Amino acid sequence: MGSQTNAPLPDGLELGGYRIVRKIASGGFSIVYLVEDADGERYAIKEYLPSTLVRRERGELVPAVSPENLSTYRNGLKCFFEEGRALARILHPNVVRVVNFFRANETVYLVMAYEEGRSLQEAILRNRGREGRVVIAERHIRRIFAQVMYGLREVHANRMLHLDLKPANVYLRLDGSPMLLDFGAARQTLTHDAPKLFPMYTPGFAAPELYRRQQQLGPWTDVYGIGASLFACMMGSPPQPADQRDGGDRMPELFAGLRGAYSAALVEVVEACLRLDPLQRPQSVFAVQRSLRTSGLADEPTPAGSSQGLARWIDTIAGRIGVRRRAGQPGDDTDAAVARGSLR
Repeated sequence: MGSQTNAPLPDGLELGGYRIVRKIASGGFSIVYLVEDADGERYAIKEYLPSTLVRRERGELVPAVSPENLSTYRNGLKCFFEEGRALARILHPNVVRVVNFFRANETVYLVMAYEEGRSLQEAILRNRGREGRVVIAERHIRRIFAQVMYGLREVHANRMLHLDLKPANVYLRLDGSPMLLDFGAARQTLTHDAPKLFPMYTPGFAAPELYRRQQQLGPWTDVYGIGASLFACMMGSPPQPADQRDGGDRMPELFAGLRGAYSAALVEVVEACLRLDPLQRPQSVFAVQRSLRTSGLADEPTPAGSSQGLARWIDTIAGRIGVRRRAGQPGDDTDAAVARGSLR
């Protein structure tokens, strides 16, 4: 992912009926702010601001777009707006809630619910240094992803793809329930329109078809991201990047190393999801869920249900770091890099 080179909007600025409290996260594509409405209710606002296309200096509100970037910027703006419109129609406990979206300062803003918890990536990083072979217990992995996949099925039912599935984009509330964040659909459309844009995929978690122009994408693309995220929970690090596997695939030996620490059934599901040929993967998220169910190793929770055991585990993680956070609110600069970046 690229880094954000533009100045954030100033604290205290009134924006679409919200007051900016502070910037809480940023990436090459956007900046996220903590905001309050007139009643003091807090939200997270995501501002479309691709750093490869626009420039905004400190003290400015409207980004400057050069003539050669204008068409690409407007196309991305439209896609970002449409993504907000589509997400606002999704009311599911395992998908981030978009409560509003609006235009201002010649760009677009998504207003999202702001909840306490931490990313799955942070949980992985906190656990992978422990003694023993297990990074995250299989029962927790199964409970998290059973619910993540319910949310993802709802996304697919609304004719959207996520396209950026990774532990950093799975947010764990304090009650143990996961929530999908940071959709990449609008960004992916840009890569076909502007070769000079930085890559929008995350190496290790991106399906091979995301590296290729004009390759057909579908639910099977998100299935690869699910498999990669499952693998990261088990190994503590991402899979080998898909574009490197053709020159020497190290994944079979890595899968072999997981056997014994995790059930053969779970490892087989992950192997199937991470096949390089899209036609050899499960073609739907439901197919992945069915494979996990038929293993008979764990009961699947109800779509909106939370797990008390999982919540207790998250509380344990919270106790280790001594804080409870809200979506998009890292504790310091180091943790910000952890929360928003990819596992290393």
